[in-house]
Amino acid sequence: MNPAERRLPLTLAVAAAAALVVAGVAVSRTALERVVPTLPEVAEGPAAAVFLLAVALLAAIAACVRLAMLARCRSRRRALEGSFDGPVECGVRHSELDAGLAELLGREVHLSHRYSIVADRAGLSFWSGGRKPRRAARFAWREVRSIRADDLVAGSGTAPVVVVRVRRNGSSVALPIILGSERPGIFAVTDAPFYAVIRSWKALHRTALELEGLELPPLTAPIPVITPEMLALAR
Repeated sequence: MNPAERRLPLTLAVAAAAALVVAGVAVSRTALERVVPTLPEVAEGPAAAVFLLAVALLAAIAACVRLAMLARCRSRRRALEGSFDGPVECGVRHSELDAGLAELLGREVHLSHRYSIVADRAGLSFWSGGRKPRRAARFAWREVRSIRADDLVAGSGTAPVVVVRVRRNGSSVALPIILGSERPGIFAVTDAPFYAVIRSWKALHRTALELEGLELPPLTAPIPVITPEMLALAR
């Protein structure tokens, strides 16, 4: 075996490691932007090399975990789309949503970090699991009082949320739902896709109430969608 052939496995291993590091940086970009400024300075030499290797390893592990989570979310989506005729959205679990669901249901609700929401003619349902989804909660449209857009503090910034107010057993609780993206490196759905989900849920809500002869929620003005061209004109 010539020297080039002996070096081939090492070359492939280095290339694979580099690809994992790049994927880790891309997928965990937001987290790294928060962590890197807080890291201590490291002197040059062997200690610096070990430190950088550790950071690269952690980034690769974070990338693998993140990609596995997204793959699980996509497999759950496919399973739900095969069982329901309504749209399936991805949600991001957070403490305020957990507290609201627990208050409405009288028990702790176990949601995946990235769960799924199905909106169909029957109502809104929350799902965890993978290829075999498990329903964690369900609310009929008659229990939904209103649907609106708002913002929620997430880390050092804010994220848009769909606030669904639900009334059950005498309790009226607002559920702030963060619509998560299934694309690597993107935390939440924003702008036009976000407002399209709100319009879809509102339409299903009104249709279901009309069919049951219940009081309809008040009509609101159309949600404006601000395009880059409109922003440029405003400047």
